[in-house]
Amino acid sequence: MIYVRLGLLYFKGNIISFKYNMDVVNEVLEKSAKEAEKYKPITVDKHLDLEYDLGTLLAVDNNEFDRELLSKNKNDYLLSLTRDNTQLLLNKIWELPTERVEDIIVVKLPPQRTSLPRMRPVPRPKPLTKWQQFAKEKGIQKKKKPKLSWDDQLQKWVPLYGFKRASAQKEKDWLLEVPQNADPLEDQFVKRNESKNEKIAKNELQRLRNIARARKVKIPRVGITNSDVSTAKDLQTAVTVAKASTASLGKFQNKLPKEKEARGIAPITPGATRKRKLLPVSADVEKK
Repeated sequence: MIYVRLGLLYFKGNIISFKYNMDVVNEVLEKSAKEAEKYKPITVDKHLDLEYDLGTLLAVDNNEFDRELLSKNKNDYLLSLTRDNTQLLLNKIWELPTERVEDIIVVKLPPQRTSLPRMRPVPRPKPLTKWQQFAKEKGIQKKKKPKLSWDDQLQKWVPLYGFKRASAQKEKDWLLEVPQNADPLEDQFVKRNESKNEKIAKNELQRLRNIARARKVKIPRVGITNSDVSTAKDLQTAVTVAKASTASLGKFQNKLPKEKEARGIAPITPGATRKRKLLPVSADVEKK
């Protein structure tokens, strides 16, 4: 006698007996139907084939919309249409030759056929600064400096830059020697701080000059930079100061028609005297 059990199917000799548990079968069928609803088929039928540009991952659908479905449920219809077109695009991508790179399947896309427009022009490379241009001409290559250096005086590793560098420098320079040609009463710590601030200001000025040179803006070597456009107040101030700069302090200068004198420029006007404000005097004080 041979007994073999396959699921719910029993074999006993030449007699085959079927025992089905309908509840279990229905449960399995419902579960498989729900799983099938989650995963839609990868085959999509279209009246007209899509136009593909796999280089830019672009697919163009020239089929007409279903007006009835579009009017009934617009969002669901557009979502389903987008899903189908995306599926067709992915099917075309999987038709391309593939290769494996570090356990990853990679597809090499063909060259693009569609020229996509840009909202802004292609960014231009930044112009070189004065030092970068000099280093390029001389063949100077930038070397990566180490972060720490051994200090024989402190007998420890000191950072070359950063906030800990300043604290290490203070610990090292707790005493400064006065040079022979220097004033013995001059504070060397203050002098060192002033020299450091001058270097910072010089670097900032050089940075601004590099920006002006990159933008092709002409700036004077000394003095205050002039504005491109002068306002009416600036012109009035310039005319008033120019007239007052004569030998007669502008007393014999003729006025132009509808000319107005600038106000509030007494500190920069030659020979201008400020009016002295008198203190208010009450009637009782005046009688006394």
